[in-house]
Amino acid sequence: MSAIRPLGRPSATDAAEPGAGRISTPAPKSQVLYADEDVAHAVADEDPVADADAMVGVKHAEVRPTPDAEITPTPEVPAADTHGHTQTDTRTDTPGAAYAVPAEAIPAEAVPAEVALVEAAPADAAPAVTAPAVTAPTPSQSTASPDAVLVQRTMAEIAPVSDKVTSYFYALLFTRHPELRDLFPAAMDTQRDRLLKALLTAAENIDHTDVLVTYLRGLGRGHRKYGTRPEHYPAVGECLIGALSRYASASWDEETEVAWVRAYTTISQVMIDAAAEDELRAPAWWYAEVVSHDLRTPDIAVVTVRPDQPYPFLAGQYTSLETPWWPRIWRHYSFASAPRSDGLLSFHVKAVPAGWVSNALVHRARPGDVVRLGPPGGSMTVDHSTDSGLLCLGGGTGIAPIKALVEDVAEHGRRRPVEVFYGARTDHDLYDIDTMLRLQQTHPWLAVRPVVDNRAQLPDAVREYGPWNEYDAYLSGPPGMIRSGVDALRDVGIPVGRIRHDSVEELVAAGD
Repeated sequence: MSAIRPLGRPSATDAAEPGAGRISTPAPKSQVLYADEDVAHAVADEDPVADADAMVGVKHAEVRPTPDAEITPTPEVPAADTHGHTQTDTRTDTPGAAYAVPAEAIPAEAVPAEVALVEAAPADAAPAVTAPAVTAPTPSQSTASPDAVLVQRTMAEIAPVSDKVTSYFYALLFTRHPELRDLFPAAMDTQRDRLLKALLTAAENIDHTDVLVTYLRGLGRGHRKYGTRPEHYPAVGECLIGALSRYASASWDEETEVAWVRAYTTISQVMIDAAAEDELRAPAWWYAEVVSHDLRTPDIAVVTVRPDQPYPFLAGQYTSLETPWWPRIWRHYSFASAPRSDGLLSFHVKAVPAGWVSNALVHRARPGDVVRLGPPGGSMTVDHSTDSGLLCLGGGTGIAPIKALVEDVAEHGRRRPVEVFYGARTDHDLYDIDTMLRLQQTHPWLAVRPVVDNRAQLPDAVREYGPWNEYDAYLSGPPGMIRSGVDALRDVGIPVGRIRHDSVEELVAAGD
């Protein structure tokens, strides 16, 4: 780089260790800048292989901030207040170090084996994710800022060699900063693309300040659970610039470098500040003891936990969860009920082939085991300031947050129509239908419609009813279902602004 540039400000305070006084259990090593907040929650365990392609292009219809999650513009960027979604968050009182990229490049053959060649990724939560998605389209060349134009030019050049850029980025990071290798999972397969793609997506959408800031703030808060500190950001920025300059050589010049440095400095500072603010009001993670484990089917369990301290969240949100058997591996799961007076939290988990976290929760977890929870996230919450009806589509374990929304409406005591379409491939997969039918018997404003089809054509069933022009729509389930569901709902006249769901690529589409 042509100059050394300072990056980042430290946390405003030295908060007490978030883990102090909690359930005694070994804390896994931390992680750095893990972009796992872009993984779909409730649906995560729903047939990730079959739905992987369908996930591409899924958009978040409405961004709504919630108390502690993905940023008001969240690439969930949904506006969740999550997303929070663990290790003591120690910080320094000195400004973030400046970084510079040495002129000499690490040869491609120097890429560590664990980066260049990774095992097949086990998917517990959702198909391997790329980057969060913003809800505004990438600015056109005519309206984009000069920096955005240069960033987009770089992105276009590296697109055909993105795998090489990713491998080289991690090679730089682990070679120049070997102390950071232990902050990542032992197997890099599920993590490999997330960090870099999240950074690239954020930089490419640098002009969409409202959406981007929300996403980045949520990401910064969520990264506290990995033990990410301000001084880690310069190392990542250094290696980002190094990888881009090597593979975008045709378009790379001093002006482009300056644009990327400005973009990354902005991105990292938003995350650093959000983490510092969050430190003042919430722990980096919560320990939670399993109090019940209800195996509903051979591969679906309802797991109920008791947090070690109050856990604030809203119905429809989700959290990230780590088990003691797979340290540093986090997956997202939706809360299966509205906040309860006893403080207990329930999750519906489906074990998927080779799924580390899902299989551990379904087949191994028992009462007395202790897991860790990140902060809440997601913006699929009910707007109680209106009387609009709720049209809810829940597929598979995606029924969990839908059930929570129904309970939330009931607790607020306002009679507003709620129509729930509960989809599954077989009768056997309608594992929570009895609970939903009991809620229907209790609340006359609730209608539950099971939809069983081995092709899971839930959106088609919705078209047969209606009209839905006075309803707010909520979708939760496999990525393919969400994508087709959004299309179906728009076809029947529901405005995009009244369609809510949380899924994986909310920042990229800007317009998961």
